[in-house]
This record gives sequence, structure tokens and C-alpha cells, in this order.
Amino acid sequence: MSGEATTEEAGLGVLATWRQTSTQVRALLAGVFVSRLASFIQIFLVLFLKERGFSGTQVAVAAGVYGAGLVLGSFVGGSLSDRLSPRAATLISMAGSAVLIVSILYLKVYVLLLLALLLVSTMGQLYRPAAQAMITELTPKNQLIMVMAMYRLVLNLGTTATPIIGYALVTVSYDLLFWAEAIAALAYGLIALRFLPGRSEAAKAAAGAEDAPKGGYRAVFTDWRYVFFLASVLLIAAVYSQYLASLPLAVRDAGLNTWWYIAVVSLNAVIVATVEVPATRYVQNWPLRVTAIAGWGLVAFGYGMYAIEMVPLFLILGTILWTASEICGAPTTFAYPGIIAPPHLRGRYAGAMLSVFGLANALGPFVGIWLYTTVGQDVWWYAAGAAIAATICARIGMVQPGSTAGAKTSAAQPEPTAGAESAVPAEPATPAASG
Repeated sequence: MSGEATTEEAGLGVLATWRQTSTQVRALLAGVFVSRLASFIQIFLVLFLKERGFSGTQVAVAAGVYGAGLVLGSFVGGSLSDRLSPRAATLISMAGSAVLIVSILYLKVYVLLLLALLLVSTMGQLYRPAAQAMITELTPKNQLIMVMAMYRLVLNLGTTATPIIGYALVTVSYDLLFWAEAIAALAYGLIALRFLPGRSEAAKAAAGAEDAPKGGYRAVFTDWRYVFFLASVLLIAAVYSQYLASLPLAVRDAGLNTWWYIAVVSLNAVIVATVEVPATRYVQNWPLRVTAIAGWGLVAFGYGMYAIEMVPLFLILGTILWTASEICGAPTTFAYPGIIAPPHLRGRYAGAMLSVFGLANALGPFVGIWLYTTVGQDVWWYAAGAAIAATICARIGMVQPGSTAGAKTSAAQPEPTAGAESAVPAEPATPAASG
């Protein structure tokens, strides 16, 4: 089977896609779930450092260093995935994380602790671009968006359960919490070692050919349409982050009970977990630019509801609207680097997107809270405006593979279509390989 969709193959549903998903991809999803399920440090880092007696300033600096590592890790992980292989990048990520996570327990010198936190967050993020690159390699094009929706589902399920499991472990000791995360990293490493394929002979031959296309991140950032896509991700992720930053402040200042904030955040989580994958059955067949307009534009309407008045009715309606935007846009956003990237740059295209996403989640809350303290409820008009700007950037940047615009964008690179992917490992997903 080639990666090219046919009329009969287009629009596969959830179960049909799962049946045709290879054992390697299923193992990758399982490994990501295990790793995400035990991502305790990011949640409990502040409490851990405060218990160790560090000052508020020291804790803030440590949290910032950890966040910087998340951005750096995606960037480095994309390069490692392309240079070595997604499997090698995953093994380095998990083995390195397991050792470094435990070291945090025994470091007493603050500077050394900061260095360890930077390395832990960087190392722990290396697998993200590698996972997306490998899913792209092993998944037919017409199933990629659906499989990315499944990938997001395991990420979200793991993230949802992590605080509960972490709290149970912390009641025993922080030592148990850190060792549990290290063991989870080793578990994913063993899954990768056993199930994930290395670089195929075709890929090795293509990489070693004299006429093989070269280029690192410079090639990514000279793809001007992809830069517009990255700008849209930066803006929309920063806007999304306001539900964790500005929204709780707005709910409190409007005189509403905190319960309303908890309710709408839970509503978002439940809807995304239960609706996103089934909805992708239909969204995956939309033109990319239509998906961009729906996925980004609805955020503007949702936050616009908040701007009208912070009352329960608009709070609920606004949340439903921007949740719908996440359902429509997120799977395609995660799949797009693999859809458009030349085979030899898949890791870097994914790494660039994830780095921008991480940067937005680091800076977005800071900017949003500053704006809220400056302009109050009008922050939602600013957020809606940023969402509209993101929609425009996505409309410019996202092109359908094989279109005239896409051909012009990649004129100096191999065409990112199924027929050009000679470096795809043998035996892509088929019913017989589904295990």
C-alpha cells in the first residue's frame, strides 16, 4: 500500500483506521501514554522545590528554566530524529530522562539543580517530534489526521490522570514520585527498543545519495508558507493559554463562584476527550484551509463571547465555541508538519511546530495576565483579534499537497506527496500488520 489515498480509502472512520494501524504505531501510542501518565515533574515541581526550602524567586527561576528546556527539547529532538532516526531519538530521550529525573532528588546545590532541570525537560521532550515523524512514516496519508487525533487522545488522557496519580504518590513521598516517572520513561524506552523500527534501508540510501536534498532548520525556515503556519500556531496557542491564565481571574473579578471556572474547564476536557476522535472522521476530509478557518476562527467567536459579559451563559457558550475550534483544528495542526514536510526534514518540521507551541504556552500566560491587569475584560477582544490574525496566517500558510501553491513553496525540495516518499520504511500500515 502506498501512502496515497484513493477514493475508496478516503474518509476512514475510527475503527477502520485503528484496524489498519500498524503494530509499531500502536506500540508508539502505548509508550506515549505511559510516559505522559507519569509526567509528574512539571505539575509538582513548584511544590517540591518549596518543600526543599527554596525561595519564591528561586522557584520561579527554576520553573522558567524547566519551561525553556521544553522549547529547546522539541527543537533538538527534531534534528536528532532526522539525523539518526525517530527510534534513536526516542531511546536517547527516555534513557536520558530516567537517569536525570532521579538525580534531581539528590542535588543540593541550586545551580546544579537548575542544570539538571534544564537537561531533564530538554531530554524528556526529544521524543515528541520523533513520535510525530514516525507516525507520519508509518501511516498512509489518508489516515494521518485520524491517527494524530488518536495520538492527541492518549496525550490528553495521560495528562488528565497524571495529577491524580501524582497526588497519591506524593502522599507517600517525593522520592516515590520521581522514581515512578523514571520507571515510566524506561518502560517507554523498552517499548521503543522492542517495537519501533530503525531507519529503513531505503531511507539510509536516500540520505547517503550524492544528490540527496540537504538542509537543517534553515530549510524549514526558508519555507515561507510554513513560517506563516508557525506564526499561526504561535498566536493561537498563546490565545488558547488564556483559559488557564486570564480566565480564572476574569471569573473571580466578575463575582462568579470558582465552581464556574472549574466547570467550564472540565467541560472542555470532557468534550475534547469524547468528541475529537469521532469528529475527525469528517474533519479529516476537509480542505486544509477550511480546517484552518474553522479551527482558528471559532476561537475568536468563543473569546468574543467572554468579552460581551462574564456571566454563566456567555461563559458556557464561549467555552463550547473554542472547544469546537480545538476539535476541528488540533488534529490537523499536529498532522500538518508530516503532511507538508519533505521526508528528510519530517523531524525538523515537527520540532519547529512543537517549539513554537511550547514558546506560546510559556509566554502566553505572562502576556495575557499583564494585559488583563492593564485593560481588564477587554483582554478578550485582544485575544479574539489575535485569533483572527492566526486564522489569516493559517489561511496563507497551509497548502494542500500537490496544489499549485504547494508546488511553488517546495520547488527546491522534494514534493511531499506519497509518490515521492521513497524513504518510507517498508510495510506501512496494512490490515495484516495491525497485530
